[in-house]
Parts: sequence; structure tokens; C-alpha cells
Amino acid sequence: MSRPNSTSYVLWLSLLAALVLTLMPLPEAVAPARPYWVALVLIYWNLEAGRLRQLGQAFILGLLLDLLTGSLLGQHALSLLVISYLTERFRNRLRFFPPWQQAAAVMALLFNDRIVQLWIVGLTDDAWPSVAWWLAPLVGLVVWPWLFLLLDRLRQFERRQRI
Repeated sequence: MSRPNSTSYVLWLSLLAALVLTLMPLPEAVAPARPYWVALVLIYWNLEAGRLRQLGQAFILGLLLDLLTGSLLGQHALSLLVISYLTERFRNRLRFFPPWQQAAAVMALLFNDRIVQLWIVGLTDDAWPSVAWWLAPLVGLVVWPWLFLLLDRLRQFERRQRI
């Protein structure tokens, strides 16, 4: 029998898939609505499995995302750090919300991330994002229940394989 906090191949594969989905090119018309895949996966693993709960892990994952996307070093690190902190802070409440309410809470976390990103854009004097940039949290709201079910099913399958 394995330890409950042992490293999970589903965790690593889901993070890798989130990074690939983040880097995958999209048509210019729908690119602003791309969900924040890494944040969604991070939220899942914080909520359900109690993994990726340390803030340092979120920061390192954000730095990796910064390097892969070519964004300002620390931009995604800060946003994932804030998301991880808020998820951990309200973890005990969020875990027991009904699915629609949990999806709404995830959307609120993603909107909070957009505000952090907007603050960073304002500090660096970059061009303000378009209105379509705010669609990503709404897409995250729609994607969350399906992503949650997929990752939960994979995590349960992995647990059965280890026993």
C-alpha cells in the first residue's frame, strides 16, 4: 500500500497537459478566451488531493510557466501564488460546495487572477488587454466541472492501481 502523499503520475501528467494546453497555438480570435489551464489544475490538486499545497510549489510552477511563455519573470509565479494561497485558505469550505457553486468559486479565483495580471500590466506600462481578455474566467467556469470529473476519475483509477 502506498503513502497518501506519495508522488502521483496523474499529478505530473495533468500538470504537463496543462502546460501543453497553455502553449498550444490558437486562432487569434479565440486566444484571449483560453482558460488558465495551469491554475485550474493547481486548484484541483489543492482542493481534492491536498497536493501542491505549499506556496513554493505554486511559485516554482509559475516561474516555469513564465519561462515557457516568455512572459515577465514572476508574473505567473505571483498569480499562481495568490491562487494557491486563496485556495488553501478556503479549502475546507470549497471542497463541500455543490458543483455549480464550486465552479462559481473557481471563476472568482480566476477573476482575481485577472486583476493581479492587470495590476502587473499597469506596473510595466504594457498595453491594456482587450475586453475579450476577461472571457477566460468565464470559460474556466464552463471547463471546471468537466476537468474536475476527469482528474477525479484519473486520481481514483490511480489509487485503485496502487492498492
